[in-house]
Amino acid sequence: MLYKAVAIQFNYLGKKYYFSTNNLELKRKDYVIVDTVRGLELGEVISDVIELREDELVSPLKPILRLASPEDIEKFKINISDQERIKEVTKDLILKHRLDMKLLNSEYTLDRSKLIIYFTSEGRVDFRELVKDLANEFHVRIELRQVGARDGAKVIGGIGPCGRQTCCTTFLREFEPVSIKMAKTQNLSLNPANISGLCGKLLCCIRYENENYKNFKAETPNINSLVWTQDGQGKVTKINYSEQSVTVHFGGDEYKTYHMNDVAQNKEDLDIENQLSDLED
Repeated sequence: MLYKAVAIQFNYLGKKYYFSTNNLELKRKDYVIVDTVRGLELGEVISDVIELREDELVSPLKPILRLASPEDIEKFKINISDQERIKEVTKDLILKHRLDMKLLNSEYTLDRSKLIIYFTSEGRVDFRELVKDLANEFHVRIELRQVGARDGAKVIGGIGPCGRQTCCTTFLREFEPVSIKMAKTQNLSLNPANISGLCGKLLCCIRYENENYKNFKAETPNINSLVWTQDGQGKVTKINYSEQSVTVHFGGDEYKTYHMNDVAQNKEDLDIENQLSDLED
């Protein structure tokens, strides 16, 4: 059985969630109303209508209730405009209770039945008294949600070590795992200052070209291994992954750099490569 669905996001660059079209005629940039675990929310359609098989569904698709009305959109704008005041009040209350937490953002559900406040903290925080004060101030159900360092950086934004806006504030919707092993595969400096982002975690961009480096590394001779070149046999002393080149030492002060395709560990393989190159010329 096939189900018609669209992807919806609830805030800019937020995660995308799939909902059943519920037989509605939908297109990209439509605003719709959906019922989530947090309550009624306004979301934006960010995909064309697709068809999903039942075995592709992780969980049953929730239906889109309806297209957003002008009144819904006005409510949403009012909720957004109230965010600054909420943040100011919350910051004052955090100071009052001397809590070790960093306020990031706040948002109402569309019907204002719940106010969700996001924060980061290095440890657990007892915010029970803070919740009471917030409930008394805003007369609504309060949910404080602790998020990770990466999510915190995504909300705040900033300039990365490359001089550009951080990936998480420009195009990344979801965070993929990044490991030290990836940095080692790419021969990156393991100095934390060089491979960490504003969030204090490993740079997301380390992951982007990792597969290319892995493939190149699998086809490249190891450091100190003997290889054949057009100039004879020598020892590999340096590998440049970004340029796909190797530096070979022939003895004394003689070093030469070659493209990976111009070296081979067996002389016969190099002869075959040269013959193939001649065919291309």
